[in-house]
Amino acid sequence: MELTIAAALTSSALLLSNLASILLAASRLKRRRVIAPPAGAPSPVTIIVPSRGVEPFTQETLQRAFLLDWPRYELIFCVAQAEDPVVKLISAAIARHPKVAARLLVGEDRVSANPKLNNCVKGWQAARHDWVILADSNVLMPRDYVQQLMAAWRPDTGLVCSTPIGSRPDGFWAEVECGFLNSLQARWQYAGEALGLGFAQGKSMLWNKPMLDANGGIEALGAESAEDAAATKLVNSLGLRVNLVASPFEQPLGQRTFAEIWARQTRWARLRRVTFPLFFAPEILTGAAVPLLLALLAAASVGASLPSTALCVLAIAYLPECLLAWAKGWYLSPRSITAMIVRDAMLPAIWARGWFGGAVDWRGNAMTIRAKAMTELEEPA
Repeated sequence: MELTIAAALTSSALLLSNLASILLAASRLKRRRVIAPPAGAPSPVTIIVPSRGVEPFTQETLQRAFLLDWPRYELIFCVAQAEDPVVKLISAAIARHPKVAARLLVGEDRVSANPKLNNCVKGWQAARHDWVILADSNVLMPRDYVQQLMAAWRPDTGLVCSTPIGSRPDGFWAEVECGFLNSLQARWQYAGEALGLGFAQGKSMLWNKPMLDANGGIEALGAESAEDAAATKLVNSLGLRVNLVASPFEQPLGQRTFAEIWARQTRWARLRRVTFPLFFAPEILTGAAVPLLLALLAAASVGASLPSTALCVLAIAYLPECLLAWAKGWYLSPRSITAMIVRDAMLPAIWARGWFGGAVDWRGNAMTIRAKAMTELEEPA
C-alpha cells in the first residue's frame, strides 16, 4: 500500500510541476505583436549570420534579413568554404538590396572545435557596431526582429536570446519536432527565466560587443561544447542575466524524419549533460511518460480502470500544453497531441542516450562531445 501511495503522489507531483511550468512560461511569454520602428537615431546594429548549405527555406529566411525595420544595421554573412552552394544565394541577395549594408565573408578561424563558432569569428572581428546579433541562418526574422531583441535588454542584462519556435511542419515527424521545440523546450526555458535561471539559446543572441570583448571576446564562447552554454556561464559569472524575447522567433521546419529528430535531440541532450549535468539529470521526469507509468502502477495495485487512468493523466498533461500553444499563436493541429505523446515516448530514450559519448554529426562535421569541449573527428564535409 505504501508503494501505491508513493507512486500516486509522485505522479501527481510531476503532473503539477508540469502544469506549473506551463503557467510560469505563460506569464513570461507574450502573443506576437509588432513593435514599431524606433524614433530618432537608435544605436546601429550588426547582424552576423553563419551559413552552411542550402535548406528548403533558405531563400525566404535570407530575404527576410534584408527587410528589417531597424534604421541602421549591417549584415555580415559568414561561410566557411567558398564552394558552399549558399554563397551564390547570399551574393545574389546582396546584389538585389544595394541599400542594405551587407557583406559576405568566407573562411574559418579555428578557435574551437565548434564549427559554427569558428565560422562566426571573422564576422565578429569585422563588425562595425557595438550591438551585435548572432543569428542562425534558418531563423525567420520578422520586420521588428531587432526591436524585439532590444526591448528585452535591461540594465542587468548580459545577453538577450530567442529560443526557436517550430512552424510550417510538413508531415507527422515535423509535428513531433514542433512538440519538442515549442511547448516542451521553449516552455521550460521560459519557466526557467521566470525563476531567475535564464539559459542562452544560440539561435538568436544579442550581445553588447564591448562587454564581451572585455571578457575574452567571441573566442570565450569556445570554452564549452556549445556556444550558448559558454555564453550562459560567462554572463552568470559577471553577475548579469540572460533574458529572453517576449515572443520567440519562428524556425520553419518543412519535412523531418525520425532519424533527423533522433540525431538532433540526442546531440542536444549530450550537450546539456556535459555542460549542465545537474539540470540535465532530472530531465527524465519531464513529459508524461514517468507520471503515466506511476499512475498506471498505482491504479493496477488498487484495481482501478487502467484506460480511464491513462486518459485522465494524458488530459492533465496535454490539454494545458495545447492551451499554451494556442494562446501564444504557436503551431497547433489535430495531430499535435499524438505528436506530443510520441515525443514523450522518445524522451526517456533520448535522456538515456545523453549519458553516453560517441560521435555526432553537426551539419556535416563529425564531432565527439566531451566534458568542456568537442573534439573534431574529421575535416568538415
